[in-house]
Amino acid sequence: MADAVRMDVNLGGIHMRNPINTASGTFGNGRQFEGFYDVGATLGAITCKGVAAQPWQGNDAPRLAELPSAIMNSVGLQNPGVPAFVQTYGTYLQSVVDRGCAVICQVAGHSIDEYVRALELFEELAPFASGFELNISCPNIAKGGAAMGATPRDAAEVMRAVRPLTKRPIVVKMAPHDVAEIGRALEAEGADALSLINTIPGMAIDINTRRSRVARPTAGVSGPAIHAIAVRMVWECAQAVKIPLCGIGGVASGADAAEMILAGATAVSVGTANLTDPMAAKRVVEELEAWASQQGVSSIDELRGAFVC
Repeated sequence: MADAVRMDVNLGGIHMRNPINTASGTFGNGRQFEGFYDVGATLGAITCKGVAAQPWQGNDAPRLAELPSAIMNSVGLQNPGVPAFVQTYGTYLQSVVDRGCAVICQVAGHSIDEYVRALELFEELAPFASGFELNISCPNIAKGGAAMGATPRDAAEVMRAVRPLTKRPIVVKMAPHDVAEIGRALEAEGADALSLINTIPGMAIDINTRRSRVARPTAGVSGPAIHAIAVRMVWECAQAVKIPLCGIGGVASGADAAEMILAGATAVSVGTANLTDPMAAKRVVEELEAWASQQGVSSIDELRGAFVC
């Protein structure tokens, strides 16, 4: 019998038993899925829902709309703030770590000062965090609502401000544009890894009411419909940076995760699939391991970036 393939990976200092992570906002904070399977004993990592220094109410309803092969969301990062988040989930998240699964806490903000304060609170209150995901797709209120990381200069400015605040790994969640150029800027300012892509802005109109199908005119599109775009952007970014990548976008099977790894991703996040199949992330782990065992390698790392042009 052939030796089992080693599935453990290192996402910029975050050690994962296997490459499968969960995308922020699609998996609650892990506890919601424990009735389906043992999250801490199964996944490589979970990424918690984005949290800011202070509570955010999020956007008005309706916040979700189903599209062909996709979901559109306009949740607006509703969250209770870091202190309440830690009080509610800290003990559970420590149990996840104790079972061998990394916990990545996502940091949200509408300004550089808000990112700084949120990360300071996480650093003080969240010893269970294996690392942090910096969501630079949040709108910059001071600059008219553009994403905080919309340009290489803006992304670098946020990273420069938060890098001195923690020695734990910082993974940066990138918007779906200019990923190579912005990735290089983030790497230069000390990002340990990058996660991409975030949702793609889209629009859906109810033809009977002539209004948006969500409360705002536009919202983020995720799910299988964006998978090929996400794979392409992971590949582009992998050509531009040396730090590890976490591929996100329409991953619903082991084959989808394998595509991300072949394109250059070290880890892969399951997102929208969790909303339609609560067993999705566990199944992706199993299917990915089965695929890797057929490839004649001793470690999943040997398959990273093995795409042949």
